[in-house]
Amino acid sequence: MEWHWLLIGLFFPLFPLSIGFNALLNAAKAPWLKVILLLIWPQIGIALIIQHQATIPEWLQYWGLLSSGLYAFRMLAMREVNIWIGYLATSSWALLWILAFDQLSEHQLQIFAFGFSLPLAIMALVSGEIAKRYGAAYTGLYGGLAIANPRLTGVLVVSVFAAIATPIFPTFFAMLHTLVLSQPLPSIWLVMIWGTWSWCAARLLQGLIVGPANLPYPRDLSVGMTWAMSLLLGALAILGLIYTGNLS
Repeated sequence: MEWHWLLIGLFFPLFPLSIGFNALLNAAKAPWLKVILLLIWPQIGIALIIQHQATIPEWLQYWGLLSSGLYAFRMLAMREVNIWIGYLATSSWALLWILAFDQLSEHQLQIFAFGFSLPLAIMALVSGEIAKRYGAAYTGLYGGLAIANPRLTGVLVVSVFAAIATPIFPTFFAMLHTLVLSQPLPSIWLVMIWGTWSWCAARLLQGLIVGPANLPYPRDLSVGMTWAMSLLLGALAILGLIYTGNLS
């Protein structure tokens, strides 16, 4: 395999090259550093693909599918929220190989990648806020987040829904588009990945927001930050309806 495919495989994460991104994300302790990584990482891959201007080998799609499935199933056993975010990022970005193989325009690929990245970036900020209040962002370590911090919980739930490709977000249309492009057997694998994301999301939210809350309740997310994150998620949903839903 030519070296440039290996390089792009760092940014459209292919296992085991994906280990580098997850190690880097885990090493970034500040939430804003995680946000930057999550937003720009796949965009670098898109720039490299567009610059190279070569036909993507078909077998890279299957490597991407296998990598995506591996990280989707690894999420099931993950309790630390930041690592969970990194695994979902890896699982979703690996599917960009299929969209790039279909020779979507640079703008279309950027929209799809941004649609996957923004909810995860917001989740990284929320995870940082949870860690400030509770000492760590682990599922099952404490419960009742919905009672103790309703604004924080609301942003968390919507960002998780956006990240796992729930209608009406761009990720939903990206997954539909990927399904249309896939052959029958790969499409079955893709549906399993999509379903696993939903299963993992249910386990994550159950481990954080359900159950009794311990007193005293920590300070909730500020109104200003709640509005800022909500507006970003709302704009993402509108983008999904206006732009991505009209892709042929």
